[in-house]
Amino acid sequence: MNIVFAERLKNLRKEKGLSQAELATALNLTQRKISYLETGQFEPDLTILWEISNYFGVSCDYLIGKTDY
Repeated sequence: MNIVFAERLKNLRKEKGLSQAELATALNLTQRKISYLETGQFEPDLTILWEISNYFGVSCDYLIGKTDY
């Protein structure tokens, strides 16, 4: 599992002051799915990756650890 993605998602969520439930609502996901994404138990498909990237205004490359910006 991609630990970099899990850590970056959790950090972005916390920086925005959102709970897992609030982020789940914004992305039309369940809170459980956000929890699984943040712990590395589930890897996002391309649609979820793209939606998270757009929501936080970061690149998909950043989310998966290819770049640090």
